[in-house]
Amino acid sequence: MDSAALATAILEGDRRALARAITLVESTRPEHQRIAGDLLERLGCADRQAIRIGLSGTPGVGKSTFIESFGLMLAEQGLRIAVLAVDPSSARTGGSILGDKTRMEQLARHPHAYIRPSPSQTHLGGVARRTREAVALCEAAGFDIVLIETVGVGQSETVVAELSDVFLLLLAPAGGDELQGVKRGIMEVADMIVVNKADGDLKATAMRTCADYAGALRLLRRRPQDPEGFPKALTVSALEESGMDQVWSEIEALTAWRREAGHWTARRTQQARHWFEEEVRQSLLARLHTAKARDITTQLMAEVETGEMTATRAAARLIAELWPETDAAAPAADDRRAT
Repeated sequence: MDSAALATAILEGDRRALARAITLVESTRPEHQRIAGDLLERLGCADRQAIRIGLSGTPGVGKSTFIESFGLMLAEQGLRIAVLAVDPSSARTGGSILGDKTRMEQLARHPHAYIRPSPSQTHLGGVARRTREAVALCEAAGFDIVLIETVGVGQSETVVAELSDVFLLLLAPAGGDELQGVKRGIMEVADMIVVNKADGDLKATAMRTCADYAGALRLLRRRPQDPEGFPKALTVSALEESGMDQVWSEIEALTAWRREAGHWTARRTQQARHWFEEEVRQSLLARLHTAKARDITTQLMAEVETGEMTATRAAARLIAELWPETDAAAPAADDRRAT
């Protein structure tokens, strides 16, 4: 199937075509990348937009359970839901379990839902490198909401905020106090903090945790893209399916305000600039894997290992060798350490 036929099938909501397209954009083969690029350009003319919801949190906080309960509630309202779940890849073998469909068994069977797990591979930030393109494909296929589940991240992992319109940070009861809440990093980019597992013996603890973070959010500097009262903290129980309607109500209120105030379009424009710069960086890194670069790297690595040259100077020499027209920081004279 060529890119034109694939684009037509995706615009008609064909799930098999969507799955094939996501496989194409995730492929590293040059011929697949060419087809994927043409496909994305064709679909870009459709100008369909979904609400992109990023969801992050530490492993074990209940992200998959929350997404299933939340997704089922939205699907029962007639909304079409796409879930892009990113699984961690092994640093040793490169493999991924990709078991999110198993965890979201009920949602996976719903006719209004589509779940696509992807490996994170070597990409940092809790998402896969081509998640942004996968989001665009889901929008073109007519989904109303795209949920982006990260691998489970820490304070500094904020890449998912550059993919989403609304970013939810999921926390467990007793997940931190007010001081933890004012730490810079992921807290600064969250639009809503959702304390999960507010049920049974943990309900009181979840309420205290929510109050701690609500107080912490009031201490953070207000962002221009937030209406009064945002960001805010809420409690839910994914197991008992309680609190989901309130989360959705707050998301609707936030997105409506941002659209009216012009922040929605401005944010998406800023994200497009971010991903253009990211593609430039990734393309430059890819050039370091050419045969010429590998030969120079091997030679310089040997000198670094023996202590003849520092890592900093070796890196500068590599850049100067590959791009001699640039003003690299390589020293003009002797690079080697004094003995």
